[in-house]
Amino acid sequence: MKVPFNDLALLHHSIGEEINEAIKTVIDGSGFVLSKAVSSFEQAFAQKLGVGHCIGVGNGTDALSISLKMLGIGAGDEVIVPANSFIATSEAVSIAGATPVFADCDSYYGLCPNALKTKITSRTKAVIVVHLYGQAADIESISAICNDAGLIMLEDCAQSHFSSYKHSYTGCFGEAACYSFYPGKNLGALGDGGCIVTNNHNLAEKIRMYCNHGSMQHQKHVFEGSNSRLDGIQAAILEVKLKYIDNWNRQRLELAEAYTELLKINKHIVCPEIRPGAGHIFHLYVVRTQKRNELLQWLFKHNVQCGLHYEKALPFLPCYQQKNHSPAEFPVASEYQHLLLSLPIYPGMTAAQLKYTTNCIGEFYSQQ
Repeated sequence: MKVPFNDLALLHHSIGEEINEAIKTVIDGSGFVLSKAVSSFEQAFAQKLGVGHCIGVGNGTDALSISLKMLGIGAGDEVIVPANSFIATSEAVSIAGATPVFADCDSYYGLCPNALKTKITSRTKAVIVVHLYGQAADIESISAICNDAGLIMLEDCAQSHFSSYKHSYTGCFGEAACYSFYPGKNLGALGDGGCIVTNNHNLAEKIRMYCNHGSMQHQKHVFEGSNSRLDGIQAAILEVKLKYIDNWNRQRLELAEAYTELLKINKHIVCPEIRPGAGHIFHLYVVRTQKRNELLQWLFKHNVQCGLHYEKALPFLPCYQQKNHSPAEFPVASEYQHLLLSLPIYPGMTAAQLKYTTNCIGEFYSQQ
């Protein structure tokens, strides 16, 4: 049996006629840039999330860096980010001209509030909270710390499309929140895309202008901006898929629960825990094991595709080697980077595929 890590073709074939019709509508109306399709999706996404403004942008990295810039963060400023995340989180800080400062994660893989406190200096201006793998970070504690220290809180929701914390969606807690619509996300386009959401009207207007060369009207440029706009065809596709996101997220949760039920008896595997009050959407199902690399090779040998999220914690990537970070600074992230393994999970994955995956894991450990 073959078990792909993700199966986008399966997902898209299930709604293929609707996607094709949406694309045809955009093509027939030549609505490729700053079109009705984009504004329609922006309104639908904002309404479902329960926020005042949604601005489509070119990708999730742009969403982060542009938000930071429009919040007035730049040279000389520090922004605290979690040590366990994709590089886009810290990269965006550097793109904005500021300095990323890393803080350790907790056992749920999110930013640790106690570690965050130790990283705040007079130069700290903001904190990026990443809702990693589809689960909310400790948003209440982090928000309280930011409020006490006078820091801006920005949410990175690239992996948390409509995950929740205490009945509110992630993306509704910070000054702004940033989303990626990379194809493999729970809500993914057929190419790059992203958006920024906020309840701050003035910030939303600044972001929208910046993304369109500093202009709200043709050739009336109030300031120098950039070109980062959500493509009309991608917006139309996303609005179709938005109707299905709740069902797809439910399927992921059901698969995750099945994984945990089958794997919890294996003493070699630490299954993901759900934070109290959090509604997990399982963008990724990530386990920990002491023999991660050996298990990964075994699963690939048996046609089960897995992923590493992430093989190295951010402070230890080559691009940050000049910071000379040591494992002792990030004891949790340093340990986890050698243990984390992402198992296949996607809407349409069958019970047989999941059982085959867990059986392969069991067979591997039975030989140890």
